[in-house]
Amino acid sequence: MRIGIIGAGLIGGTLTRRLRELGHDVAVANSRSPETLGDLAAETGATAVWAKDAARDADLVIVSIPQKNVPDLATGIVDERRPGAPVIETNNYYPQQRDGRIDAIEDGMVESQWVAEQIGAPVYKVFNGIWWKHLLESGKPHGTAGRIALPVAGDDGPGRDLVHDVVDALGFDPVDAGPISESWRQQPGSPVYGKDLDADGTRRALAAASPERTAEWRAT
Repeated sequence: MRIGIIGAGLIGGTLTRRLRELGHDVAVANSRSPETLGDLAAETGATAVWAKDAARDADLVIVSIPQKNVPDLATGIVDERRPGAPVIETNNYYPQQRDGRIDAIEDGMVESQWVAEQIGAPVYKVFNGIWWKHLLESGKPHGTAGRIALPVAGDDGPGRDLVHDVVDALGFDPVDAGPISESWRQQPGSPVYGKDLDADGTRRALAAASPERTAEWRAT
């Protein structure tokens, strides 16, 4: 499968490594030139590209950049993916810690809906709440007791099926977290965020979530 990854930080870089280990054809980009990703490309065999080219002919696109930088992406950044190819976004809104105030989110828009609006494509939210080191090292074979589960929010259909398959292949149990409008259940501050829960624990945590953003995760 051809996968385009926009963002080569802790999560984007980890997914580049893991997906290349699984044999996928990965094109990876950052906010600078492909040459700045030479070490990652040499290590993994991924192809370093400009961000505007990462989604070209991709079967799956992953956007993994700071929330504040999403509006800086080129218009139509994911439009050259293959028809029906899902787009994953791994982002989190950290207003006090990194991103500053984003008015639409502060006014109640769900983080992932805001990302989808910015890039002009529906998205699936996953990989936003797992520590990068656990994403790199803690995957287990399918059926392993106590396997870490990852919530996946987004539309039902073939796109969700593909995203679930990727999560499973990486060594984690995918858990249906509902439509993207419900993805607040896995945002920072929610009971599931940052927790290595199994599938049952993840479902309970999602059910216990509140849409009210806690003080730590609101702009001051």
